[in-house]
Amino acid sequence: MADISNNFVGIKSPNPFWLASAPPTDKAYNVERAFKAGWGGVVWKTLGEEGPPIVNVNGPRYGAIWGADRRLLGLNNIELITDRDLHLNLREIKEVKAKWPDRAMIVSLMVPCEEQAWKSILPLVEETGADGIELNFGCPHGMSERGMGAAVGQVPEYIEMVTRWCKQTTRMPVIVKLTPNISDIRYPARAAKAGGADAVSLINTVSSIVSVNLDDFSPEPSIDGKGSHGGYCGPAVKPIALNMVAEIGRDEETVGLPISGIGGITTWRDAAEFLALGAGNVQVCTAAMTYGFKIVEEMISGLEAWMDSKGHRTLDDVIGRATPNVTDWQYLNLNYVTKAKINQDTCIKCGRCHIACEDTSHQAITNMLNGERHFEVIDEECVGCNLCVNVCPVESCITMEQVPAGQMDARTGKKVVKKYSNWTEHPNNPSIVAAE
Repeated sequence: MADISNNFVGIKSPNPFWLASAPPTDKAYNVERAFKAGWGGVVWKTLGEEGPPIVNVNGPRYGAIWGADRRLLGLNNIELITDRDLHLNLREIKEVKAKWPDRAMIVSLMVPCEEQAWKSILPLVEETGADGIELNFGCPHGMSERGMGAAVGQVPEYIEMVTRWCKQTTRMPVIVKLTPNISDIRYPARAAKAGGADAVSLINTVSSIVSVNLDDFSPEPSIDGKGSHGGYCGPAVKPIALNMVAEIGRDEETVGLPISGIGGITTWRDAAEFLALGAGNVQVCTAAMTYGFKIVEEMISGLEAWMDSKGHRTLDDVIGRATPNVTDWQYLNLNYVTKAKINQDTCIKCGRCHIACEDTSHQAITNMLNGERHFEVIDEECVGCNLCVNVCPVESCITMEQVPAGQMDARTGKKVVKKYSNWTEHPNNPSIVAAE
């Protein structure tokens, strides 16, 4: 059986599934139940500096986006960092780590952007026996208005500065949690590396308003008729997270920087995709909040079964395998030609493919043949966009098939060329024309 034990920047855990810093990791009661369910590690909910506890709202803290079947697609939260006493959290962290030495115990931290504030809290965390710290530079609401969270994560110079303070002060591995609320994720990742970070984790939540109450005209969740932007997470943010993980994984300046992948991970397949793009492990929050701690059992068994089926013995056989295949649009092969094909035996004649193609694409699918309802691709019009594949409700009913080299492309009237060619050398590229 595949070995899914994880060693992330020297932090060992029985599997790569960690719970992210959030309400599920707010106290010993939760964390111990999570470990009993099988989670490999946790990132304890973000601790703040010593003094009066953080004050959260007493009303609703979550907004949601659902699919047609009421399945949760995205969760927006206005929850702040822990509102429990700092020393109570520290005692519980120490107790849990002592009882579960084989599990990863990471402590998330957020204090004012002042050197002494960071250097004061680090020894307190180190005394607990925790395995590492995560610098929360991602929260887009509440704390950012106080000059913390995303307010730091959006300024690379601050990231580098605080990371360096922490590396100078603690023996523990330092993981920097990055905000997605930035134009180019590579710059904060580079700053974290320059500051000496052992790893980065991403993504934190996306700044958002998920809905508006049309009775009282306030954003959801509504607090006494008013609402605020919050942090968006869940399956809907997974594509954003995958892209940002890939960007760091293939950037020349951050290649090799360990990554803890976060963002919409709900199944073993989601986790495998993050690993394939370079993440060394993954963190989960919304899935646990939606389905409970035991969801990790399916994640573990699913990942092991898939790895066994593919002959992958350890996580190292998977991590980063897809990263070299991520490229920029200009380098995609323009001589790769495909056409959609509809399997008439599995087609249920719903007409979705025809409607999508007829109204919004290339009018390349019939809806009638000899007076009867019939859906077939018109090769002379098909550009291979695969919109029909994505709107078809029957899995694998429509497939994309490559047109072999030497065969005529019915749409262009030209033979398909085997040679790889991309936009950088295409005659329509104005850069080539200018160079000539």
